[in-house]
Amino acid sequence: MSQQDPGAQQPPDGDRPAEDGSARSTRPVPGSGPGLGSDVGPGTQGPTQGAAHDDVQPGFGPNVEPAPPNGQSGWGQPPTWGAPPAGGQQPAWGGAAVWGPWQGQQQGTPQPPYPGPAYGQPSYGHPPANQHPYGQAPYNQPRYMAPPKPGIVPLRPLMFGEILDGSFQTIRRNAKAMLGAAVLAQSLAAILAAVITAVTATSLVSFEAWAENASPADLASLGLGFVAATLVVVVLTLFISTVLQGAMVVPVSRSILNRTTGFRQMWGLARSRAWALIRLAALMLAAGSLSFLVLAGIAVALVSTMEGTGALLLIPLVPACIALFVWIYIKLLVAPAAIVIEELGALDGLRRSWTLTRANWWRIFGITLVVSILVGVIGQVVMIPVSLLPTLLGGVISPHGGTEQGITIAVAVGVATAVLGALVGAVGYAFQTSVMALIYMDLRMRKDGLDISLLRLLETGADPDGIPGRGMTATGSGPSSGIGPGTGPGPGGVWPNGH
Repeated sequence: MSQQDPGAQQPPDGDRPAEDGSARSTRPVPGSGPGLGSDVGPGTQGPTQGAAHDDVQPGFGPNVEPAPPNGQSGWGQPPTWGAPPAGGQQPAWGGAAVWGPWQGQQQGTPQPPYPGPAYGQPSYGHPPANQHPYGQAPYNQPRYMAPPKPGIVPLRPLMFGEILDGSFQTIRRNAKAMLGAAVLAQSLAAILAAVITAVTATSLVSFEAWAENASPADLASLGLGFVAATLVVVVLTLFISTVLQGAMVVPVSRSILNRTTGFRQMWGLARSRAWALIRLAALMLAAGSLSFLVLAGIAVALVSTMEGTGALLLIPLVPACIALFVWIYIKLLVAPAAIVIEELGALDGLRRSWTLTRANWWRIFGITLVVSILVGVIGQVVMIPVSLLPTLLGGVISPHGGTEQGITIAVAVGVATAVLGALVGAVGYAFQTSVMALIYMDLRMRKDGLDISLLRLLETGADPDGIPGRGMTATGSGPSSGIGPGTGPGPGGVWPNGH
């Protein structure tokens, strides 16, 4: 045996020399191996099975089959990669390869790099012919479909922003009806303000001379006459405003289905409910006057009997009465809309408003408060330039003018202030009325399922000249209830599938 140099480099395991001195390699020969053109394939027994092959024998050499792992009798079946795609289904040249679960895959077969559609299946972005492009909702639930919005608001319970936007759109689409009615409602108050301003400015000197020689009885009669005239104007304004407020609900209701309304058509549809609205105004006026008289009587009794202590008791009593008044006002807010749309009487309209606003008081109060603040702030901002007119005109036109020029400027400014105030008040009144009407429609959608009835009316196109919501009575409660048995949205308030 020849002695081997310890420092010589040992060949790798696959290139160790055989015993006869020839170098044989046990590395896999390219093109050989199981299933890839080697001599060992399916049905060929390895050396561990007792059958020897002429060119395949354990040891070293170019055609040596590597021994199978310990504990296995052979290498088994080669992996099958599945059937090739049929003619006409091969991907075009230059296209991106699509990987997926291959056909003919067996247990133990190596997986492709990442999942995807298999051969013959639609690729990404191309759904099957019988399937909706957006698929089905999970857990076999009906797919959500957004309610339609044919007009100013969508046919579903409304949010705060949608109520404000719908109110602006109603005024813009029905300007003649909404602004015309609002100007009429504010006209008496504007005329009264203009007349008082003009009379006061023109007769200021003569009135001062008369007051110096007038008796207390004359002054008292003059004051009572002025108060009486003011009360008459206020009462007439209240009645006219209530009637026109109920009439202005008609354009709002029709605008939900994108139906415009003129002033004549508005009054024609609401004229039959005028007496009911007048009775409503009378009831509210009587209730308000009675409440004021009761409160005044309690205050007088406390002060007269308890003096200083009674005055202290009035401090918490007045805010409590104001809170009670606000609470009742919100509860009866939608009574005019209920009287006009549902054709109810005055008392029935009050009861209907009380029922609709149940469990929604704070929400309605918040919307009403925000709208009132918004209208008040905008009105004051618009009126600021008018309030500066007397100083500007007096300094520019007649800086050294006398009394007559001052009176003329005061009359002109007073009339301009009254007219501009009436216009600003008309816009604010129309906006607040639209908000009230949309609150009423929202409450009916939540409690009566009115949105489903309006959707059916939209689909059929019936009654194009009527009032949407009239004649549609509630038979259920809750947001999912419909107008009749078996109607309304799907389970849990979900809209039905678009299929």
